[in-house]
Amino acid sequence: MSRCWIHPFTGLAGDMLLAALLDAGAPLARVREAVASTGLTGWELTAERVTDHGLAATRVRVTVLDDAEERRAAELAELAARARPAAVASRAVAAVRALATTEARLHGSDPDTVHLHELGGHDTVVDIVGVAAALDALGVTEVVCAPLPLGTGRIASAHGLIPAPAPATLGLLAGAAVTGSDIPGETVTPTAAALLVAADARYGPMPSMTVTSTGYGAGSRRLPDRPNVAAVTLGDPTPEPLAAETVVVLETNLDDVTGEVLAHTIAAALAAGALDAWATPAVMKKGRPAHVLHVLAEPHAADRLEHLVLAETGSLGIRRSPAARTALPRHVTTVEVNGCPIRVKHGPHGAKPEHDDVAAAAARLGLPPRVVAERARRELPG
Repeated sequence: MSRCWIHPFTGLAGDMLLAALLDAGAPLARVREAVASTGLTGWELTAERVTDHGLAATRVRVTVLDDAEERRAAELAELAARARPAAVASRAVAAVRALATTEARLHGSDPDTVHLHELGGHDTVVDIVGVAAALDALGVTEVVCAPLPLGTGRIASAHGLIPAPAPATLGLLAGAAVTGSDIPGETVTPTAAALLVAADARYGPMPSMTVTSTGYGAGSRRLPDRPNVAAVTLGDPTPEPLAAETVVVLETNLDDVTGEVLAHTIAAALAAGALDAWATPAVMKKGRPAHVLHVLAEPHAADRLEHLVLAETGSLGIRRSPAARTALPRHVTTVEVNGCPIRVKHGPHGAKPEHDDVAAAAARLGLPPRVVAERARRELPG
């Protein structure tokens, strides 16, 4: 389990990210094997050491015999799906689908039939599968990226001059943290943006971790006043400071409501913003079987949830007490099992596939949920 923080100092391209991961320790042989497993032919991937404005970095080169630059997105997805191991294929397919969906929306076409012009060449396949393989080889389970610097001006494309940032890049960066840059032209490529989407990257400063390595990936463009590099820093997660927060516990004893009403009230409380809601069996006066309904609420929501519980159950009273809660950090990634997306919740001490997604996939695939859940766990990188 490793964290990866990306620092796109001057921007980010697929080859820069791949080069930085190689510089940080990803084995070049593993990357080549993963690309070769797609069945792609007529390419060669090499890495070289360069110095850019006094900073040593790695630069990758993709030499191709096939100069075709335009392919349907479905063709690229088919190639990516053949990559091995399966976790590499899952991440690579997710990146291709992100590209295809964005391009199709921009051109008013179908994601499966949309033609990827500059993005349809061998180098796109090598960059996407290569980055997925490098992340897998390094055991990266969490990707964080600093705000992306976006350039200005115009970019030459198959459709003529287009504004920078490219529309495809902006479409892929929905929800990303960005900042303006004084560098003219394209500083963040659609391939890099799609890889960040596929990696479920979040944006912010370097996360808490014990640094294990740092790599620098050089771009092909030479800038006059600064190194054109992207940096990645890898590290083992360090325990986040545990901070207790104040919450409110609402409780009421119920001996005269049906199981249906109790279940409905729990669901309604959760839908209305309760942190949690549950019931415990109890024995009340005169030996009556009953339940105690508990609702965990943030202080600002306690009044609203209290009114909801009283209205739904008809109870004549409710107890309110403060409590301290410690919540561990968590994040969610997505894997695919036979084409079905499965969200996986990660915490400091493990990962668990979301049951609703597992159940939906199990019904679609005709498999037991436990089998789908196990396959989802096997798709997790590292």
